[in-house]
Amino acid sequence: MTNASTNMDIAWEFDIFEPQATWDSELLKQLGFIPGLKELLMLRQVHALEHATVWMLSQKDRPTTPQPIENSYPQDNDLLGGLSTDQGFYLYGQVDSLDLQRSVRTALRKLKAGEWNLAIHPRCGTNLSVNMFLTAGFALGAHLILPRGPIEQIIGLGLSTVVATQLAPDLGMLAQKYLTTAIPFNLELAEISMTKDVWGRSAYFVSLRWQELQ
Repeated sequence: MTNASTNMDIAWEFDIFEPQATWDSELLKQLGFIPGLKELLMLRQVHALEHATVWMLSQKDRPTTPQPIENSYPQDNDLLGGLSTDQGFYLYGQVDSLDLQRSVRTALRKLKAGEWNLAIHPRCGTNLSVNMFLTAGFALGAHLILPRGPIEQIIGLGLSTVVATQLAPDLGMLAQKYLTTAIPFNLELAEISMTKDVWGRSAYFVSLRWQELQ
């Protein structure tokens, strides 16, 4: 996970501002008339908490040494996964319910305390989406610029894929930070239950509540 750790550090290296606890509450007060805004704001916060919870569960029973806040956790359990909604998130994998509850609470506390790297994760679908977008964009550009011969087009497609693969991890982390996640200052744990998702897969559902901040 060395590369993942490096990418996560890069995503937080160029901070323009620090997240403020009341930002989303104030935004909702000003623009609450926009349909779906609250759901979008909550989804971004839930997404961050989902990632942080996976990080916490990945550290269970593994000896760790204290690290500075700016460093991300270097170990990941790829048997765990999640799916965020505007009501909470699904957690997939072999997990004890008490461990999950403790991990959610710990993740929420750490995020609010300033360990913002926990909000992003190298296995997030955002990274895949960024990779696909870059590949399509570069491939289209190569198709328009290069000669129409099959060899040239194949070379252009190959180069596009290589360049996109190199850029996607770092850009994906930045997309997570600024677009698809937000520090969950407004969230509190409601309950955790065993359920099935829309595809019929067994999972825990971590239900979360929105709380307004002044």
